[in-house]
Amino acid sequence: MNNQKQQKPTLTGQRFKTRKRDEKERFDPTQFQESIVQGLNQTGTDLEAVAKFLDASGAKLDYRRYAETLFDILVAGGMLAPGGTLSDDMTRTEFCLFTAQEDLETMQAYAQVFNKLIRRYKYLEKGFEEEIKKLLLFLKGFTESERNKLAMLTGILLANGSISASILISLYNENLVKEGVSAAFAVKLFKSWIHEKDINSVAGSLRKVGMDNRLMELFPANKRSCEHFSKYFTDAGLKELSDFARNQQSIGARKELQKELQEMMARGDPQKEIIAFTKEEMKKASLSEQALISIIWTSVMSSVEWNKKEELVTEQAIKHLKQYSDLLKAFTSQGLSELSLLLKIQEYCYDNIHFMKAFQKIVVLLYKADVLSEEAILKWYSEAHLAKGKSVFLEQMKKFVEWLKNAEEESESDEEEAD
Repeated sequence: MNNQKQQKPTLTGQRFKTRKRDEKERFDPTQFQESIVQGLNQTGTDLEAVAKFLDASGAKLDYRRYAETLFDILVAGGMLAPGGTLSDDMTRTEFCLFTAQEDLETMQAYAQVFNKLIRRYKYLEKGFEEEIKKLLLFLKGFTESERNKLAMLTGILLANGSISASILISLYNENLVKEGVSAAFAVKLFKSWIHEKDINSVAGSLRKVGMDNRLMELFPANKRSCEHFSKYFTDAGLKELSDFARNQQSIGARKELQKELQEMMARGDPQKEIIAFTKEEMKKASLSEQALISIIWTSVMSSVEWNKKEELVTEQAIKHLKQYSDLLKAFTSQGLSELSLLLKIQEYCYDNIHFMKAFQKIVVLLYKADVLSEEAILKWYSEAHLAKGKSVFLEQMKKFVEWLKNAEEESESDEEEAD
C-alpha cells in the first residue's frame, strides 16, 4: 500500500480570452459624432432628408449609448460642455436647431424630426426628456435667439405630448429665476404650446405632473404675486395663462381656508373669531360670498363624525347646524349666496345617502335661523334646483313651500287692507 500523500489534480493549459462582447466598451463618442455630423452636413437644411438619414443610421450607430451626443448635435451642432458651450475639440455642424430660422413653421418641422426619430427608436424617449431638462438648465449659456428657438420647439413638443411637462422643473432653477431667464423663456414656450393646442392642454398637462400651482415660482420670491404674474403674462399676450394661474391661486386659497376652518372648528374656537378670520381671508383672496358659503358648508359638515343610522343622523345634523347658524348667516347676505348654500345642501344630502331624508328639516332649521329667506327657498323650488335627487327633495319640501306661499299671500292681503 502506498503511504505517500496523493497529489490533487491541477488544471493546466491555455487561459481563455474574454470574448469581445463581454468586455466593457469604452465610452468614446468621437466616431459617433463624426458620423452624425457628416450625415447632417450632407442633408443640409432638408429636414425630410435629415429624418430619413437619422432613421437609417439607427441600424448602424449606437443611439442607445450615445443618445445625449445625438441630441446635443441635433440641437446645438456639436457636443455641449457643462453650462451650454460647445466643446472646442469636437467636430460640429452648421445644420442644427440653433442655426435654423427663428420662426414657428421651422420649429414645427424640427419637432417632426424629433417625433419621427423617437417613434422609430422608442428607447430614446427617456433620454430625450433628460436632454430637454439639461438644455433648460443651460439656458444662460445660449444666445437669446437660441433660447427662443428652444422655447418654441419645447412648446410644440409639449402640445403634441412628445415630452412630459415634468421637464419644466428645470425652469425653477434658482439662478434662471433670479435673472428673469425662466419667465422670458416661459412666455415663448407657452405661446407656441397654446398656438398648437389651447389653454386646456396646458392646464391638463400641468395638473398631471402637479405643476398647476407652481407657475408663480417662475419669478423671484419678491415678485411672486398674482398681480405681477397677471401683468407680466397679459402684457406678453398670454391672458389665458394669466387667468388660469389666478384661478389656480384661488383654488389653492380655498383649500387652505377650508383646512383652517376645519381646524378652528375642531378646537372649538368661538364663532366670532371664526367669522372675523373668514372675513379677513375672503378679502385677502378676493373670494365672493357665493364661493365662501360653499367652503363654510363643506367645513361645517366635515368637522364631525356622522352617525351611520339614518334615523339618528337627522337629529345630529340639526343640533350641529344650529351651533353654526351664526357663521352661515354671516355669509348669506345676498340672494345668490343663499341659493349657493341651498344647492350645496341638496348636493350633500344626495351624495351622502343617510342625509336623503334630512334635507327638508335642514332647510327649515336654516329658514328659522334667518340663514335662508323664503324668496331663496321658493326660487330654488320653482326653478333653481339641481337634477340630483330632484323628485325626492321637491316632494319633501312641498308642504313647507305651500305654507310659505300661503304666508306670503296672507301678508300681501294684510298689507292691502292696511292701505
